[in-house]
Amino acid sequence: MRFTETKLKGCFILEPKIIQDERGYFMESFNEKAFQNAIGAPIHFVQDNQSFSTKGVLRGLHYQTGEYAQAKLVRVLQGEVLDLAVDIRPESATFGQYEAVVLSAENQKQFFVPRGFAHGFLVLSDTATFFYKCDNFYNKESEGGIIYNDESIGIDWLFKTDELLISEKDKHLPNLQQAKRAW
Repeated sequence: MRFTETKLKGCFILEPKIIQDERGYFMESFNEKAFQNAIGAPIHFVQDNQSFSTKGVLRGLHYQTGEYAQAKLVRVLQGEVLDLAVDIRPESATFGQYEAVVLSAENQKQFFVPRGFAHGFLVLSDTATFFYKCDNFYNKESEGGIIYNDESIGIDWLFKTDELLISEKDKHLPNLQQAKRAW
């Protein structure tokens, strides 16, 4: 597996070695030892989550705060999404910046989003099955979020706003400056 750190320190794009033949393919999707060595941190995942969404569904931007902060390793099992992380670490040189990557069943890329980042994705294909590992358990009281169209972040979602399908909850999230602090 190849690990490439993005402009946001701590965020990595993972590209597996895929072995193909006439029967199909084989790949190692996760190896804890290789993962920890590559990112330089002892991450231990404790919860797996999966969602199914249709084209234009935007989920995010979400994060967990305090002792329930979460790192995520995300991938797409079916379909294609625009996945992104926003740096919400106030002391970071890249605070308020984002990294976007297209994840698909075809490219088999994964994206590691460490603690201190908001995360979201937009479904680009007709449908998508999204899968992610978390290094901490979900806690409702620790939820945080940032509105998807915050002008200070300036995310290009690749869709017109009226084409997006967004939950009522996500439509009313605060902007980055008003959002709940992650720490």
